[in-house]
Amino acid sequence: MKTFYTVLILWVTSLTNVQQTISGTVIDEKNKPIFGANVFIEGTYDGASSDDKGNFSFTTTASGNQILVVSSLTFETLKAPIETNNCKDKTFQLKESVNTLDAVVITAGSFSAGEKSRVSVLKPLDIVTTAGSAGNIIAALQTLPGTQNVGEDGRLFVRGGEADETQTFVDGIRVAQPYGATTNNLPTRGRFSPFLFSGISFSTGGYSAEYGEALSSVLLLNTQDEPDQNKTDISLMTVGLGLSNTQKWKKSSLSINTAYIDLAPYQVAIPQNVDWNKAFQSLSGEAVYRYNLNNGIFKTYAAFDASRFDLNQEDSNQPEKVRVNLFNNNFYLNSSYKGNFGSNWQLFTGLSYGYGQNKISIDDNNVNNVEHASHLKIKMTKKVSDRIKINFGSDYFITNFDEDFNTTFKSGYDSNIAAVYTEADIFFSKKFAVKAGVRASNNNYIEENSISPRASLAYKISKNSQFAFAYGNFEQAPRQNYLKYSDDFVTEKAAHYILNYQYVKNNRTLRAEAYFKGYSDLVKYDTNQAQFNSIYSNNGQGFAKGIDLFWRDGNSIKNLEYWISYSFIDTKRDYQNFPSEATPSFVAAHSASLVTKYWISDWKSQIGFTHQFSTGRPYNNPNETAFMNGKTRAFNNLSFNWAYLLTQQKILYFSVSNVLGTQNVFGYNYANSPNANGVFERRDIIPTADWFIFLGFFWTISDNKSDNQLNNL
Repeated sequence: MKTFYTVLILWVTSLTNVQQTISGTVIDEKNKPIFGANVFIEGTYDGASSDDKGNFSFTTTASGNQILVVSSLTFETLKAPIETNNCKDKTFQLKESVNTLDAVVITAGSFSAGEKSRVSVLKPLDIVTTAGSAGNIIAALQTLPGTQNVGEDGRLFVRGGEADETQTFVDGIRVAQPYGATTNNLPTRGRFSPFLFSGISFSTGGYSAEYGEALSSVLLLNTQDEPDQNKTDISLMTVGLGLSNTQKWKKSSLSINTAYIDLAPYQVAIPQNVDWNKAFQSLSGEAVYRYNLNNGIFKTYAAFDASRFDLNQEDSNQPEKVRVNLFNNNFYLNSSYKGNFGSNWQLFTGLSYGYGQNKISIDDNNVNNVEHASHLKIKMTKKVSDRIKINFGSDYFITNFDEDFNTTFKSGYDSNIAAVYTEADIFFSKKFAVKAGVRASNNNYIEENSISPRASLAYKISKNSQFAFAYGNFEQAPRQNYLKYSDDFVTEKAAHYILNYQYVKNNRTLRAEAYFKGYSDLVKYDTNQAQFNSIYSNNGQGFAKGIDLFWRDGNSIKNLEYWISYSFIDTKRDYQNFPSEATPSFVAAHSASLVTKYWISDWKSQIGFTHQFSTGRPYNNPNETAFMNGKTRAFNNLSFNWAYLLTQQKILYFSVSNVLGTQNVFGYNYANSPNANGVFERRDIIPTADWFIFLGFFWTISDNKSDNQLNNL
């Protein structure tokens, strides 16, 4: 009897462990077999790999409904429901993964540099090692196509747009006052040192619906998430002193950077084209505090800048020079949090406050103004799948501006702008992707609502090259100089169309872009300059179209990296006090840059040259009947720098801008009325000096005893 029960148990067991055969073929989206795909039943060890024809076969004791997992490198993992007793000779098709390094990237109108960029046209190092940039982020960006080198201003002018058509953001939060103080035809600099930033994205158009209040461009600066070590940087320069320090703890870190600049020694050594009473002086500082939480990071960034200068400027309308004395104080603070929660959700929120004060004396007249600007932002991101990501959020901008002239005439405004946006990133395959979104906003000061659709797409035509296209509507409130006198405006508008081609292989990059911008509702006024009694309207319009080319090569010649930029632009506007449509005075039809960087091991040196060229810019000569019919001579500037490593952590740095001493002329200022001979007299607008010569010693003290400041020069 015992033997009978034993046989019965074995027989029942054999019935419940019947082996089933699972077989099939694994193919890709082009119906080609995939070799080496891993195929198995989820929760078991039963499986096999596909052969060179994509076929697989294995047996399993699992029964009923199961999940068959099919995975292969560079393909999305497939989880297919099957019935084990009916899964023979089945076909399983895998989709290419969109997360591979060679997947398509939407690039139209965008230059990226940084540790998180999948396709970096520039490196973070490039922003500050470019000869002639003098550590100025803006000057380095002016070597890229699509920008105009407006030497008498110093700010970013992009594809026919004026400087205030570009907005700057730090960690996604707007900076209302991104440039230092200046006066008429005296160039300024960006306020931010490259010391604290790990990534930069510069859009020449067609940017995301996440950003608004910019007709032409956005500049995104991202602070470091996590420094790698404790270190101190000391800078001794012919124009001042600098000190920075980073301290890192278990979950947090703090980086600070401060600098004192005094151009008096430089102005004594180099002949000046400006009559200075007191040289430019500034004291500035920046700090970033970071705290890592379990599912996110909290960051606070703060920057201050106090500057002054005093000079005598020539004026075509009066025999004596005009004395201009300026004091500027600026403070910027932002705090942000980015973290993950739930099922593939991410939250970003931040708040910024900016304070800018100018005290300006013009002979016996005094102009004082103060701006308070805040930005509140919240953004949610949902990763629906590997192929679909949805962003949505809102912004709230608050601006308060007050100005008084001789304490008797006051002007200013209070403006609140609320905006919401949503945008989706969709990868149909690793070759084709689309970004589409819309932004809606309300400006309570000018009482206007607006809606701005935006879309871009990219298609990869080969492993190393792709096309991209971007379209968008962009709006911006009129500039401060108009709003302080009137609220009878609508937003100025621009429509962008961009076609982009990009090729990247073996440390070589080629980019070509064609674009068209149509402007509408631009501000016009009926006086020589915008003033309190001008008659304003939004009847202006214009266009900008052109081609931008960029070639970078870091592979052909050992130790040499270089890039070449070329831009052609055809643009006209009927705006401000223009009597007819014409090309603005800040636009050169052709611009080109050559940037080279060469490392000489035997000399322990990096040597760089930058040459910038642009054709003449238009200007209006009131002695002629045709409007904006004049043209300046071509602009040329050759700059040189040399960084010598005294030791691994000590650098001697030397740079000269405009090495050849080219006598560049940016334009002309004409008198408002003719002289006794009936001729309108003029004055050349030229650089403040023919050369800028800089010498500095930079010393790094770090835990690893190998870091240096080469990436900050």
